[in-house]
Amino acid sequence: MKTTFSYLLFLVLYITSINVYGQDFDLTIKLKNNLTNEPLPNANIFIMPCSCGGASNENGELTIKLKQGEYTVRTSYVGFNENLQNIVLEEDTILEVFLEEENEVLSEVVVRAKKRNELLESPQMGVLQLNAQEIKKMPAALGEFDVLRSVTLMPGVNNSGEISNGISVRGGSLDQNLLLYDYAPVFNPTHLFGLFSVFTPDALSSVDIYRANIPARYGGRSTSVLDIKVRNPYVDKFKLSGGVGLVSSRLTVETPLVKDKLMVMAGIRAGLSDFLLPIFSERLKNTKARFYDSTIKLLYLPTEKDQISFTGFYSKDFYQLDLITKVENINAENNQYDFKTLNGTLNWSHTFNEKVSLKTIFVASNYSPKNIFPELENTNEIEYKSGIHYLSLISEVSKKVSDKLDYYTGVQLNNYKINPGELDPGLSNGVLPVNLLEENSYELSGYANANWKPKRNLTLSAGLRYNYFQFNGPYVLNNYDEAGEVVIESNFIEKGKKVKSYNNLEPRLGVNFKIDENTSVKASYANANQYLQNVYNSTTPLPTSRWKTSDSFIKPQSSNAYGLGVYKDLKNNEIEVGVEGYFRSSKNNLTYRPGADFFLAESIEQSVAQVEGKAYGVELSFKKKVGNVNGWLNYTWSRSLLRSDEENLSNRINNNNWFSSDFDRPHIINASVNIIADKYNTVSFNFTGQTGRPYTIANGVFEFEDINVPIFLERNNDRLPTYHRLDFSWKVTYSKKKNPRWVGDWTFTVYNVYGRKNAYSRFYSQRDGNLDKDFFGGFPLGSYQLEVSNSPILALTYNFTFQ
Repeated sequence: MKTTFSYLLFLVLYITSINVYGQDFDLTIKLKNNLTNEPLPNANIFIMPCSCGGASNENGELTIKLKQGEYTVRTSYVGFNENLQNIVLEEDTILEVFLEEENEVLSEVVVRAKKRNELLESPQMGVLQLNAQEIKKMPAALGEFDVLRSVTLMPGVNNSGEISNGISVRGGSLDQNLLLYDYAPVFNPTHLFGLFSVFTPDALSSVDIYRANIPARYGGRSTSVLDIKVRNPYVDKFKLSGGVGLVSSRLTVETPLVKDKLMVMAGIRAGLSDFLLPIFSERLKNTKARFYDSTIKLLYLPTEKDQISFTGFYSKDFYQLDLITKVENINAENNQYDFKTLNGTLNWSHTFNEKVSLKTIFVASNYSPKNIFPELENTNEIEYKSGIHYLSLISEVSKKVSDKLDYYTGVQLNNYKINPGELDPGLSNGVLPVNLLEENSYELSGYANANWKPKRNLTLSAGLRYNYFQFNGPYVLNNYDEAGEVVIESNFIEKGKKVKSYNNLEPRLGVNFKIDENTSVKASYANANQYLQNVYNSTTPLPTSRWKTSDSFIKPQSSNAYGLGVYKDLKNNEIEVGVEGYFRSSKNNLTYRPGADFFLAESIEQSVAQVEGKAYGVELSFKKKVGNVNGWLNYTWSRSLLRSDEENLSNRINNNNWFSSDFDRPHIINASVNIIADKYNTVSFNFTGQTGRPYTIANGVFEFEDINVPIFLERNNDRLPTYHRLDFSWKVTYSKKKNPRWVGDWTFTVYNVYGRKNAYSRFYSQRDGNLDKDFFGGFPLGSYQLEVSNSPILALTYNFTFQ
């Protein structure tokens, strides 16, 4: 009996000990500025030995559930010293950490405002994240660090050539990406013919690119989302920063206006680059270019639970080209492009408690491109104008139900007003004025997204978005014959009356299954629809390109994207490796018909075709995140194909066979290496190589009135030579003072180190006599290649910070 009792007592104590030592406790970490006591949002928190952690929320807090035991908590934040604390977790614990501002000039610290192991933990697939510090370390043309050029080094992200007005993601066209700058869409994101993005460099906080299961809060584009956030001016004293360079100079000011209540950040950048353009090409010797952009952000903290911010953005470009001197029947000595963007975002966030918050956002975006054609042999100027005016209202509620479940739900109302084009001939007698009807449409959306962790190794993200789109008059509705070419009758629909409507459900799903602590498998699906598109017939959209919303003839673009990936962390989360495969089918992709001319066309449906598409590929990535030598290596194999389905032979593209899209690149390799030699010197190298861009060559030539005319029967039936380029950057930081108020550094960059003559385009030109006879023999046309950058480009920039 005694033996049995002892055995039972031992068994009870054993089970109790298992329950005690296996129990989970909540560890809440609160990060604050030791001087101002203000919370530090998006700070990096890493906990050992579990190799877990994350980023602090907008209140500077992170709560995580851990087993009982001893842990080391490492916290870091931009501009602050790193903090290490050891704790023994035996109950629910709140750990307050007060970080001290850095007083010495140290080697650059890259802080990632995300979980170090987020690649394994998050159900989100195909998301790429960069912060401002990472972007600044990448060499770019003429010494300017740049968002768009940085993201094109990521797997699956590409541009259309040396100069391009945007990015292509996984084979999609440029207009299939939603580019947001603090919630406001940007319709032309580049300066200087596409060499640089318009986003004010010193104002940036982070960049998120969604390529797979796009979160349900985003809509309106069929391929991807590029979400760029402007940093909040959490400052308690005056701070000045900027830079002086060959291409541009910039200045940013941050200061509190009302202590602990109202703060402001204002940045501006201006560039006068005319004298540099001949370096790129002899053909640019008569080209002119100047640009500037500015960002201002006001942050108001009326209560502990409310935050109100306003972001204003303005961008303006002017450049002149003499490469194209004739548009329509306009004879001009050159083409001048003058376009601007004016955006505003008002954001109110209210926190009801630690689990529930509400944000309401009002957005206004205005894009106004203008073309100026100075006529030959007189002083008259002909102007062509177009534009987009966009308004949006968003209201979203977020709730964290538990550590295993959180969700958000919201509504969004958009209004698009498009000026398709108006031509003012000025004093010209040979050009008639044109005013196309304004397009007006509305989009109402409701959405919800939930993240659920039903099991320790399984995480789900499910979202649903509903869109109702309506296109209103004024509009001229044409009825065509069976061939779709001859107008039988036309009906005018008055302003404000409904012309056509569409409604769509967009499911989004992401699944993450963790095989072990360092390996996970993800799968994703997303449906997306696009009601606004850009029509152009060059390799990159010019200001003469045409924006168009869906109507009775032009249906919304739609895509279904599928993805599967495997990811692994190595060496205690210092190295990430991943493999992602994807397939995207799409329909109603907008392209131009053979021989189309949609410039100032009243019935644009006669100039465009809607085709089906497919894009697929495999992306391999390797990233070393920490250490004095860090960087990444990415390789992508992919295809992007289109096919028309036209009954009319004259409207068929490539005889209705599959053909390569403008963004079809079967092989792409990108690499970036950052070397921190010491606390004064940082060296970086970037390399990019890719299959040449598809372009169209003539299938033959015929003579018409003594002019040799090329015949094009196929589209994108050849490729430019392979593109590759190496860039270099060297950053030098030095100060003799122990606690300097002025900190400066010199950045020396070399763009195209070995002077690769990459082809931008190839074109045909009529030959005169024996011109270039050794190359072309008796062929009546000459095929010539345009190279934008044909030699190394050196630049030196001085950056500074004063506080």
